[in-house]
Amino acid sequence: NIINAGVVSDYSLYDMDIATFEEDDVYNQKDAEGFINLFGLPIKVKAKADIKRNK
Repeated sequence: NIINAGVVSDYSLYDMDIATFEEDDVYNQKDAEGFINLFGLPIKVKAKADIKRNK
């Protein structure tokens, strides 16, 4: 078994300034709520359609 302890790449898109949960100007955590609502919308639409079909 191999456990990868880390990887370094000149082409990495990972940015420590963005990957944070602290307050900063790069990322607004309130944006996550909108993303979750939009991403979950098709699931809600399907659930409503399923309920309608089963009545």
